[in-house]
Amino acid sequence: MSDNDTPESTQPPETPETEAQPTQDEARAAAAENLLHSLASKQAASDGDGQNVNAMLNVGLSVQIVLGQSRIPISQLLNLSRGSVIELEKKIGEPVDVVINDRLVARGDLVKVGENRLGVTLTEIVKDYVPTR
Repeated sequence: MSDNDTPESTQPPETPETEAQPTQDEARAAAAENLLHSLASKQAASDGDGQNVNAMLNVGLSVQIVLGQSRIPISQLLNLSRGSVIELEKKIGEPVDVVINDRLVARGDLVKVGENRLGVTLTEIVKDYVPTR
């Protein structure tokens, strides 16, 4: 860990039961954080960090692309049906959020990939990401 790395104080305190045996989500989050720090600093594998990155290559991560969010009352939720439209807070053309293991790590633009697929072109890496809840 370099002097510029932020401490992991953004994590909520753990109970004694979970400290003894980390959950799979915690292990994945820690692996994702290490990987993101490595990618953000753009260190070459020859600098000695190659072994750490190689150890994490088989760790599965939950990646979500968040188009937007909305807050609606339960009464409106119960009235939703096929064809209903839920308005999001984001406008057309605004970047989407890239969330890995419930943490905002990047932003990007939607792009068409192939005939009928979507992808995201990363436009910003969030260096001091904060857990989204």
